[in-house]
Amino acid sequence: MKVIITKACMGDRNCNDLCPEVFEYDEDELKSTVKFEEIPEQYKEVTRRAAAECGAEAIEIEGE
Repeated sequence: MKVIITKACMGDRNCNDLCPEVFEYDEDELKSTVKFEEIPEQYKEVTRRAAAECGAEAIEIEGE
């Protein structure tokens, strides 16, 4: 599965707090980014949770 952070990202860092193994904050862009092209199996469930809990609905999941 692939994850995309859209322009709707508000930079509140909830995804970074929930799953720092997958998400990191870009200080230059002032938004979160994804560390992987393909999300490793062990992080898929928490990545889905981060997408579901994103207040800006800025996390899109592809390939499910």
